[in-house]
Amino acid sequence: MRKVLIGIASVLLMTGAALGEPSGTFRHAHELGFGAHSSLDPISKGRVLQITEKIMNRLARPGLDGKPRPDLATGWSVTPDGMTWTFTLRDDVRFHDGSAFDADDVVYTINRILDPEMDSPVRSVISMVKEIEAVDPLTVRLNLKHGYADLPLQLMDARMRIIPDGSGDTIGQTGIGTGPFKVTKFDADGVSYLVANTDYWEGPPKLAMIEVIGIPDAQARLTAFLSGQLDMERGIDPSLRRVLQNSDRYNVQDIPTGNWIGMVFRTDVPPYDDVRVRRAIRLAVDREDLLKLALGGGGIISCDTPVGPNDQYRADLDCPQDIDKARALLAEAGYPDGLDIEIHISTLEPSWPSMAVALQEQLAAAGIRVKVVKAATDGYWSQVWMQKDAVGTRWGERPADQALNEIFRSTAQWNESFFKDLTFDAMLDIASQELNFNERRDLYVGAQKYLFEHSGTLIPYHITQLVGLSTRVHDLDEVKNDAVRWHLVRVTE
Repeated sequence: MRKVLIGIASVLLMTGAALGEPSGTFRHAHELGFGAHSSLDPISKGRVLQITEKIMNRLARPGLDGKPRPDLATGWSVTPDGMTWTFTLRDDVRFHDGSAFDADDVVYTINRILDPEMDSPVRSVISMVKEIEAVDPLTVRLNLKHGYADLPLQLMDARMRIIPDGSGDTIGQTGIGTGPFKVTKFDADGVSYLVANTDYWEGPPKLAMIEVIGIPDAQARLTAFLSGQLDMERGIDPSLRRVLQNSDRYNVQDIPTGNWIGMVFRTDVPPYDDVRVRRAIRLAVDREDLLKLALGGGGIISCDTPVGPNDQYRADLDCPQDIDKARALLAEAGYPDGLDIEIHISTLEPSWPSMAVALQEQLAAAGIRVKVVKAATDGYWSQVWMQKDAVGTRWGERPADQALNEIFRSTAQWNESFFKDLTFDAMLDIASQELNFNERRDLYVGAQKYLFEHSGTLIPYHITQLVGLSTRVHDLDEVKNDAVRWHLVRVTE
């Protein structure tokens, strides 16, 4: 009987440890896209999202349904004119350094983003904010320049992480936040170590540690995953689906997203400064065929709109291939015999090479001769993207207003196509200030139709992301990356 009681006690102790104490290590990679400029500052160009998403919180975050849900804010309200938003903050939350979270941290974070001297690309996300004030330690008020009905959508941007008051000069290395994990070592080129924040306000994480490893090449990341060195790889080539599903070592998740991969052409340099050439290139593309060749069909066709398929403002557009019209437009633009172009890509994104080869064949039918130039993966975002005239690009999911503004507004810092169109800018301004939902939706749809006719960006499809997981991983939400509840993820040894 004594042995039985001892055995039961041992089981109870082990169960309690499993339930109450973090255990195990989860390993995954980041691609080191910004090289030496990599940082833990969530609003910097080189922020490592794979780390900041685990160590910092936002005022609002995407729920499992994609809609804004409370995070560091417990709720919010807005005046009927859409001009003033009030956010109630969560009590008894502490940063990793032990300091208490309150309204001053929110005011500091938002003002830092809005500071022109910071030159942050995130500034455009909340450009409608005129000022922010602390009403009391647990209440902040945002006064806007004009009525805006969708502010919580903007605040759940993956970079809108709240940092401690006054920490701007050090946050890039310390990464101090309120999230479920805290940084013990940041090494962008090597391995960064995150340990469980046992005082996390949603409860202690299930994992004891997360290792985030810098691996710039997509094939090297895949090899590391298949060899068991990584527990997760997002964006796996669909051709490997059957291999993973037939193995007892892996699980697979299919995540419909607003993420997209495409090609961007600078509209401020010849020949792409002629809208007829830009239109001809996009008319020559067979998007259905491109989707099959590049992603094995794992996505949803897009007619050059960055707005995701499930977004409430998504425009329903039709964009069949039209070689004859493409040739006619090229002739009108002064290229009756076609033209030669170069497209720069790398293996940083695994589908760029196959997309570029498919485009070579498709565009050739319209007389557009494409030379594919392969660049190094290290530093691609700083040395090729927004530097060369035509490059591979990709973007993560964003709400409609944010995507349209951040990628295509004339003054946007990451306007990668250098698209300067005041008519388009005015369309966005009018749409964002319209408080009636149906009218606002019509205005955003009109802006996407205008973009389809004039932009320099080929967005052939939005991605259904294939996520590969080791079978040792459990409770990883089947959602886009920045909506994952990382404190619930666990591993078995």
